[in-house]
Amino acid sequence: MADFPLPPGSTIGILGGGQLGRMLAMAAARLGFDVAILEPGPVSPAGRVSSLEICADYDDEDALEQLAASCDVVTFEFENVPAAALKTLAGFGTEVAPGPKALAFTQDRVEEKRFLVAHGVDTVAFEAIDSAEDIPAALERLGAPALLKTRREGYDGKGQAWVKDAGEAAAVFAAIGAKPAILEARADFVRELSVIAARGRDGQVAVYPMGENRHAGGVLRTTTAPAAVPDITRDRAIEIAGRILEGLDYVGVLGVELFELADGRLLVNEIAPRVHNTGHWTQDGCLCDQFEQHVRAVAGWPLGPTEARCAVEMENLLGADAERWAEIAAEPNAVLHLYGKGDARPGRKMGHVNRVKPLR
Repeated sequence: MADFPLPPGSTIGILGGGQLGRMLAMAAARLGFDVAILEPGPVSPAGRVSSLEICADYDDEDALEQLAASCDVVTFEFENVPAAALKTLAGFGTEVAPGPKALAFTQDRVEEKRFLVAHGVDTVAFEAIDSAEDIPAALERLGAPALLKTRREGYDGKGQAWVKDAGEAAAVFAAIGAKPAILEARADFVRELSVIAARGRDGQVAVYPMGENRHAGGVLRTTTAPAAVPDITRDRAIEIAGRILEGLDYVGVLGVELFELADGRLLVNEIAPRVHNTGHWTQDGCLCDQFEQHVRAVAGWPLGPTEARCAVEMENLLGADAERWAEIAAEPNAVLHLYGKGDARPGRKMGHVNRVKPLR
């Protein structure tokens, strides 16, 4: 096992080679670390900026052993990494952060909601769904319409569909793949907010200012930060993040999506045990962005400052949006971040732009 804090020159492993892994690798390099990537697909965005890329499935024991031998600590860029991979790495004596407990709860939406409720955090009402036959009774309790989501996997609007009445139960269940699911009551919220928080190995917690998010088609389009929120809302968000971090004995950066109700209450929509799209604004809005913060936490370093030094609107660049790169690059207050992906499929996240302006 490695001794913490890790000195510069150590190697950090990342499971996953997408854009989040890429930005983690770039942040790690700034702090003097090397990065090794394990990613099933060839020529990944993260692999192209890392010192070692292992192209193999996440359940490939030989590849995991190679990663373990190459690294002082391993983290992951997305929560759908098989939990068994973390256990295998631990068996090789490799430290993994965040730990298996975070994955166990966040890989299953029902278990995630139960965890939140058990730790005094409010969520939308929900019911576990094992078959289409469970939906009518659950709909009766929750009210219609309600949102049906697969318990596992699914992101950016995938693996979910609205159920308007009991007569749609079979069709909607089939539409999400007839997999174990969660049915969530409709939240009558006025806006979606998010908070990005981190916890270090010594238990230190750091929380960034809140962001206000706008979605289209189930995909995040913009985050504006710092969000205009009263102190009571900010303080409640900090409390929620702290309860989650402590409850998971967490090390690293965590994203928390929140619904703000008309009466000011906050409900947790989802948590993500990783750096998060709604935290991309921190790259140009804070001295220590979420990616550096995550590297600091898993490496056992002190956490960095989280205060906003400017206001930012982050816009996701989806598909052909990235073809506007020259136009965006000419904007005087825009900072362009492209992910090095070749195939600009519709809806695919190709990059983002942070537009900065002075704090009010």
